[in-house]
Amino acid sequence: MIAKLPNWLTWARVVAIPMLVGLFFLPIPSELRDALATALFVLAAATDWLDGWLARKLSVTTAFGAFLDPVADKLIVAAALVMLLTLGRVEAWIAFVIIGREITISALREWMAELGQRKSVAVHWVGKLKTVAQLVSIPMLLWGRPLLGVDMLMLGRWLVLVAALLTIWSMFYYLSQAWPYLRGAMEPGSKDGSR
Repeated sequence: MIAKLPNWLTWARVVAIPMLVGLFFLPIPSELRDALATALFVLAAATDWLDGWLARKLSVTTAFGAFLDPVADKLIVAAALVMLLTLGRVEAWIAFVIIGREITISALREWMAELGQRKSVAVHWVGKLKTVAQLVSIPMLLWGRPLLGVDMLMLGRWLVLVAALLTIWSMFYYLSQAWPYLRGAMEPGSKDGSR
């Protein structure tokens, strides 16, 4: 039963996605909505760390968990960004850059895995830093009001800008790592993209 806990936590993040979106359609005060959305997102981010740690600690990593975990992460970030966009708390280009990068790099990793070169686009420290910036800025933007005298909305906007820049940097890093294979795939007569 404990062995299934990491996957259950990942599924909990998947379930949190429609809950997060649904909060913005409930007839409740905006202050309550923002507080609940912030708490839900923070809880989901915490389970992201916890399920990975538990899977390694209990040695129960599974192929399905490895697939579902990043999908859940990317979907909840995308859902939060879309909601923030409708509230006018994030710029459209920032949401596009972050969501577009996640789709691009996910597709790139899948393609590189088919070539047996997934390690070439393994997670890099820039990607990890990007994730931290996103997971800290989004709750600030969801809260969207002062907290302990700090303008969380303004701070969140600056931090999500940093996240967007790190997103671009990490995307170009991964694309540069895959470039020899991409170039090979674009050459006439190439079947597998190998050098």
